[in-house]
Amino acid sequence: MNWKKLGKLFDPTKFSLPNGCAEFAQSPQALVFDDFVRIYFSTRARDGDGKYLSHIAYVDMAKDFRKTVAVSTHTVIELGKRGCFDEHGIFPMNVVRHGTLIYGYTSGVNRRSSVPVDTAIGLAISRDGGITFQRLGDGPVLTASLHEPCLVADPFVKICRNVFHMWYIFGTGWKCYSDTAAPERIYKIGHAVSADGINWKRHDGLQVIASRLGNDECQALPTVIEIDGRHHMFFCYRQAHDFRSNRERGYRIGHAWSDDLTNWTRDDTQMSLDVSEGDWDSDMLCYPHVFSCDGRIYMLYNGNEFGRHGFGLAVLET
Repeated sequence: MNWKKLGKLFDPTKFSLPNGCAEFAQSPQALVFDDFVRIYFSTRARDGDGKYLSHIAYVDMAKDFRKTVAVSTHTVIELGKRGCFDEHGIFPMNVVRHGTLIYGYTSGVNRRSSVPVDTAIGLAISRDGGITFQRLGDGPVLTASLHEPCLVADPFVKICRNVFHMWYIFGTGWKCYSDTAAPERIYKIGHAVSADGINWKRHDGLQVIASRLGNDECQALPTVIEIDGRHHMFFCYRQAHDFRSNRERGYRIGHAWSDDLTNWTRDDTQMSLDVSEGDWDSDMLCYPHVFSCDGRIYMLYNGNEFGRHGFGLAVLET
């Protein structure tokens, strides 16, 4: 697969975003309309204590991705109530059409004391074409379980033959790599199915993508698309520690393929996309989202500092 970079697509610092957000445009997710593409992303503001709150915003772009049509100035979805799983942020939100509705699968963030955060997956529904979303309820549709004890997040949902498939991440635990280091999270990609998109059956604790960097490899944000009759998953992966400023240990984009949506063969050699030299994506590539638009296949992704400076676009060349 030959991916051609088309450059940075959106810089959050050049726009006035809702909820006082001024940094980050993380985990871009596309929803294609007849004459434009809406790209949802997670951006950040600071609360009264100076801590981050992650909010959802979006940018509408022309289908050639050369012109910004509009940027949301309103609250797309409110943060969760006090004590709920998404009280301190939503990062990311994956959107999928279901009849006349748009389902938004949210990754809710809530702060902890012994570790920075925990996460769970919720569902919100839009009845106005994706302009705003309202929660189905205050609780999650997928959360920690017996064999997935923490950090259930990063949902990607695809409807195939009337079955909802969700690929997501689950935490295997937190680990300290030295006596003075803060705990670091470790997570893998899992799979669940549903008849209605609300009630999910999962293979509890089953890692569907093999690790390449050892048992502590962290895998994040799966996205699945069918190309020439075969299903392809793209995701990002990294070392579990010393990844924030060490270029060699930071996020890269991985690839796997499947013929049945259940059994996956990892093959990162199919990924031609790599870090650049001295540009906005020179240290890491993360949070990919692959989608089809007007007969072409595109990948949205973040670069350095986990999307602080926005997101870019690549196209699959045949």
